Amino acid sequence: MGLFSKKAETAQTAPGSGWINYAWIVRHFGFLLFLATLAVVYIANGHWADDTIRDINITQKQVKDMEYEYKNLKSLEMYRSRESQVTQAAAALGLKPGTTPPVKLSTDSTLKNNNKNIAN
Repeated sequence: MGLFSKKAETAQTAPGSGWINYAWIVRHFGFLLFLATLAVVYIANGHWADDTIRDINITQKQVKDMEYEYKNLKSLEMYRSRESQVTQAAAALGLKPGTTPPVKLSTDSTLKNNNKNIAN
């Protein structure tokens, strides 16, 4: 008889007598429960990661917006603190820039210290 000349078995097998049957499921119930728990944890971890990434993206967008606002306000303040802009703002209050140079004020103790330094 040749290798390929065997007749196919025609015997009917009982339902549930295949590789996965009720007895196999009962025997491996703990492992199947572990796999189901592992699948739930895996799915929950995926959802948690998605939420975290979404929160990070929102925070990055807020940081960029605040950085833009900071730079905008800083440049506006630098512009307003220029001498010409301060002069215009002071003119509205009736103030004018001085035409005489400032005078240095000194006290008696300052004069004594200066005289000691000159004498040495």
